[in-house]
Amino acid sequence: MNTSKSDELFSIANKYIPGGVNSPVRAFGAVQGNPVFINKGQGCRIWDVDGNEYIDYVCSWGPLILGHSYPAVVEAIHEAASKGISYGAPCETEVELARLICEAIPSMEMVRMVNSGTEATMSAIRLARAYTGRQLILKFEGCYHGHADSFLIKAGSGMMTTGVPTSPGVPEVLAEKTLVAVYNDISSVEQQFRRYGQDIAAVIIEPVAANMGLVLPEPQFLKELRRITELYGSLLIFDEVITGFRTCFGGFQNLINIRPDLTTLGKIIGGGLPVGAYGGRRDIMQMVSPSGSVYQAGTLSGNPLAMAAGLATLKELKNSDWYDRLEVVTYYLTNKLKPVFEEHDYLFEINQLTSMFTVFFTENAVNSYDHVKTSDTEFYGRFHRALLKRGVYWPPSQFEVCFVSCAHELEDVDITIEAVDEALDEVGQR
Repeated sequence: MNTSKSDELFSIANKYIPGGVNSPVRAFGAVQGNPVFINKGQGCRIWDVDGNEYIDYVCSWGPLILGHSYPAVVEAIHEAASKGISYGAPCETEVELARLICEAIPSMEMVRMVNSGTEATMSAIRLARAYTGRQLILKFEGCYHGHADSFLIKAGSGMMTTGVPTSPGVPEVLAEKTLVAVYNDISSVEQQFRRYGQDIAAVIIEPVAANMGLVLPEPQFLKELRRITELYGSLLIFDEVITGFRTCFGGFQNLINIRPDLTTLGKIIGGGLPVGAYGGRRDIMQMVSPSGSVYQAGTLSGNPLAMAAGLATLKELKNSDWYDRLEVVTYYLTNKLKPVFEEHDYLFEINQLTSMFTVFFTENAVNSYDHVKTSDTEFYGRFHRALLKRGVYWPPSQFEVCFVSCAHELEDVDITIEAVDEALDEVGQR
């Protein structure tokens, strides 16, 4: 596997970009190697600058549910760009996309477009604090809600990958406003509410934790969370930046019949372009400027290219059987993986939901942050490098999620299974 051009680019990038990358997990630090620089993508495959071809299970960390360069999305972007790249003014497409999102997720009676998931979540907690007149927020260990100061407390994603539970630069006065509970442990939530309940503005949670690997909610956990927040008059915020339009047409909340007060979205609703959104109950959202006094703005919010890509993506997902197909392909993949790991006598746990999955190298069932941390990250790193050499691109961290796109075929799965088998032969015993 020749990576000379990628290695050269990484060397140059390190002179001008911190760590040589613009997002931490791209650095391949967790798998002890240099990143490959991607040149193009088509369907479920990507090619790096050295010409190596990979079956892609990162899919831009989730947004590319239709696959790379999906024709209808590319056409929508091209058509929008031919009219204008940015207006800094309202456009028709943002209204269409907003209406489609609100129709798909009933709890979102109004929605505000922003430019990233981080921007969406930090705006949502500001709004929650203003609405309730309270200061504290409650989050969960291992759940990642972007890099705003209030969220970098026992966060997941890249912060787990680099071994940093909190970030320098976060003022203590802000850190003190963030409470932490244990995902899937309702007693830890009750304990925090018994002590601070009258001061908790909101609970923010990934309803399906997808930034410490994939961790599914236990039965009744989210319903109990909804009950407690209603009891204490706190808002419930579902961070569906990953799960929104990934688990079904709408949010994961639709599948479990729970209505949060606010929801944050990103990734898929931009069709691969930078986007975020937050929305919820009308009485809460009307507090946002200019309707109300809670200020939030963005020069590129509602950008016509991102709105066009997102609208094209959601229209394609709405009028098709893609979700059924995604479920079948992902289930086929994860169930073919299990006997391969068993034959090589590896301890593993596979968590899967719709088109997302994570293979944890641990002997434990994984349903909490503590269980996730028992994973053998050194072995995952060796396994990742062996897979990469065989043309399979998995997340360069044990603590991220693999995504399947509509472009993945059963034949791609079979190639992947063969690559996994060979990779395990190479890395040997743990």
